[in-house]
Amino acid sequence: MRLVVLCALIVLLLDQASKWAVVHVANLIDLGVIEVWPPFLTFRMGWNQGINFGLFAHDADVMRWVLIGVALAIAAFVLIWIARPGHGRIARVAAGLLVGGAIGNVIDRILYGAVADFLNMSCCGVENPFVFNVADVAIFAGAFGLALFGTDPAKSAAKGRKTP
Repeated sequence: MRLVVLCALIVLLLDQASKWAVVHVANLIDLGVIEVWPPFLTFRMGWNQGINFGLFAHDADVMRWVLIGVALAIAAFVLIWIARPGHGRIARVAAGLLVGGAIGNVIDRILYGAVADFLNMSCCGVENPFVFNVADVAIFAGAFGLALFGTDPAKSAAKGRKTP
C-alpha cells in the first residue's frame, strides 16, 4: 500500500506544482496562451467544469460537488480494491496514478470551481482543440494500467483450478 500512496503523492505534487507554476507564476490565467514549442506544445488556459472533454459540464454549483463526490468515491473504491491481495507492482503504481490524479482535480474543483487545464499538443498539421493537465494524464495512464494489469493472471488461473 505504501507504493500506491507514494505514487499518488508524487502525481498530486507534480500536478499541483505544474498548475501553480504555469497558471499563476507564468501568468497563463491572464495571458490565455503561451507558445512553448509550436505547434507541438502550447499552454492554453482552459477551465473544465465537467469530466474529460467537458462532458457533464454545468454551471450549477451542485454539479461541481457531485463531480467532487464521484471522484472521491472512485479514489476510495480503487484504494480499497488495490489493498486486497492479488495485485502486482504495476497495478499498485497504476492505482496510485489514478488516485493522485483524481485528488489533484478534486483540489482544483474546490479551489477554483473547475479543473485548471493548460496542456495543448498538436502535430503534423492537425490542430488539437483540447487541453488537459498532469492529473488527466495520470488518471488515463492509471485506468489503462489497471485495465491491463489489475489482476495477477497466475493467481486468477490458480483460483479457477481449485476444486471443492
